Amino acid sequence: MEKKFDMLALGEVLLRLSPEGNERLTQGTRFEKQLGAANLGLTTGIISKIPSHAIGNYAKREIRRNGVDTDYLAGDNSADSRLGIYYYEYGADPRKPQVVYDRKYSSVNKLSLEDFPEEMYENTRCFHTSGITLGLGGPVRENAIEMMKKFKEKGALISFDVNFRGNLWTGDEARDCITKILPIVDIFFCSESTANLTFGKTGDIKEILKSFSDEYDIAVVAATQRIVHSPKSHTFGSVIYEKKTDSYYEEKPYEKIEVVDRIGSGDAYISGFLYGLLKENGNCQAALEYGNAASAMKNTVSGDMLWTDPQEMQQTIEMHHNIGQDFEMKR
Repeated sequence: MEKKFDMLALGEVLLRLSPEGNERLTQGTRFEKQLGAANLGLTTGIISKIPSHAIGNYAKREIRRNGVDTDYLAGDNSADSRLGIYYYEYGADPRKPQVVYDRKYSSVNKLSLEDFPEEMYENTRCFHTSGITLGLGGPVRENAIEMMKKFKEKGALISFDVNFRGNLWTGDEARDCITKILPIVDIFFCSESTANLTFGKTGDIKEILKSFSDEYDIAVVAATQRIVHSPKSHTFGSVIYEKKTDSYYEEKPYEKIEVVDRIGSGDAYISGFLYGLLKENGNCQAALEYGNAASAMKNTVSGDMLWTDPQEMQQTIEMHHNIGQDFEMKR
């Protein structure tokens, strides 16, 4: 059966406010507003709940403008509906970036399975969500887990990113919840530090990835690897383990990336990874290369969004591997 979507993702829509340039949150008097979303050319959609007022309408327009379907973006008509906000302050060595969240009681916390038609579950090849969504707790967590089960029953690949946030839940709470859903996960993203601190995993990163796959029968496990030289200079790469071939996938990292804005680079990695995996029919090498390129490129772009297209992504990968023509002066 042909699916309407290549991927559907469940998560909270957040509005980002940042002071201009390198001003402090306590210094500036003006904030730039931005919205996070991502798309690389496959048919994608978002599952969430947002307020049915002007700010919610702005969010929906921005999501649509970036090619993401909003069929499953439910509206909150209650008097106290609100869109979650976070304030982001850029860093400059030795001052670190800073994030302040204002997301409590946002509309996504009222999300219910009844907001969405049953046909949704058979409409996609892949369903993705993260530990940030589960970390919201309450009905959101319960409904997210039920969605994972329903999508799995309809044959979708289940993709899950731990993306642990200590301001949402404790490590123990995250571990207890996530280990219960891992047996239905097909594609798992977990950083080495989270594997160590939250799941008590030891050994090198390859041993850790394989242990997740063996213990929970997960088809593909991936971990990003970032070296922060300064707020404006990062090195980025990743490693993947594939269970069916008992193989690891790596490439040389993107070194000394000129960081304009790192927010969204983790989501960009997952977007690129899933794009490569779905586009190339499960090819983990393609997933690795697209994921690394997407994250590296996102670091160079202001805002949460990766503004690119498949052609530029392919050019970036070719230049990284020193193949093809030099695109330095392409016009």
